Amino acid sequence: MTTMRAFHVERYGDPERVLHLKTVDKPTPRSSEVLIKVEAASVNDYDWCLCSGKPMEYRLFFGLFKPRAKHRCPGMEVAGTVEAIGDEVKALKIGDRVYGDTSDHGFGSFAEYMTVNEAGLRKMPDAMIFKEAVALPHASMLALQALRDEGNIQDGEKILINGGGGGVGTLAMYLAKTHNAEVTGVDAGEKLERMLDMGFDHVIDYQKQDFTKLKEQYDLIVDCRTSRWPIAHLRALKPKGRYVSIGGHSGKLLSMVFSGGIIRLLTKKRLGMLSVKTNKNLDIIERLYAEGKLKTEIDGPYPFEKIPQAVKRFGDAKHIGKVVVLVGIQ
Repeated sequence: MTTMRAFHVERYGDPERVLHLKTVDKPTPRSSEVLIKVEAASVNDYDWCLCSGKPMEYRLFFGLFKPRAKHRCPGMEVAGTVEAIGDEVKALKIGDRVYGDTSDHGFGSFAEYMTVNEAGLRKMPDAMIFKEAVALPHASMLALQALRDEGNIQDGEKILINGGGGGVGTLAMYLAKTHNAEVTGVDAGEKLERMLDMGFDHVIDYQKQDFTKLKEQYDLIVDCRTSRWPIAHLRALKPKGRYVSIGGHSGKLLSMVFSGGIIRLLTKKRLGMLSVKTNKNLDIIERLYAEGKLKTEIDGPYPFEKIPQAVKRFGDAKHIGKVVVLVGIQ
């Protein structure tokens, strides 16, 4: 059988110590799957949590003491070329350039090849290149659905994005700008100048100021790093303001679920948490990308062999934009 290289994690710990490059069998697609030659992958929370085993409750899904075999190869976003197809595949053919968030159908893009159900992929627009395409599926869906579906953004509103320098935050800023919003980004001080260059109207260094304790109030807050109890955000919201969490500390997220309805009843302010729908609105993203209204801010790209370092960088929150890895020859 033909072999390939893939990164595997067999115990929890520092990604630079637990992610190892191995030679394994090249997979064969099942009836509804395609085999992709991976050209680019990106790093997400899933990859960091799988490697580190943190937060601890994630081990209920991955394995209590070490990752289960089906989780050994991380990677949930892919851009590449279809090399083989199963008998029941209808929408894709060999040679198609594809991309997508595959998390509903499996993982494994930290490899030279992966198989995935065709439903987890879509054809790449001709104008896209692999390293930019792979930066879009997961982060852009979080940003778009947080702003529009959950946040009900309106033209000209004041928006705050907590974690504005990351992959979701930067895309959320570009999307908010299509609504002529005034956008404030919150992140670490070393990222703020770059964020202003991208197009943020205002920036806040979270290491020096707590945005929930300032006088400014916002129509909509998108929180990429939920680390405060729900009631803390009320001070930063205008009357009838909306707050949307897309991820963060599990205790704070559970509190959001249980208290959001009561808070809305008492204050008319809405606190919500996004449950993302993968690849749902990529046609909107592709149109905005083609019109030049949406850009991919890429941290890297890093070579395939540097995936452990890229995951570590993501976990340390040192990145600006989306952490991207090149697997094939671009």
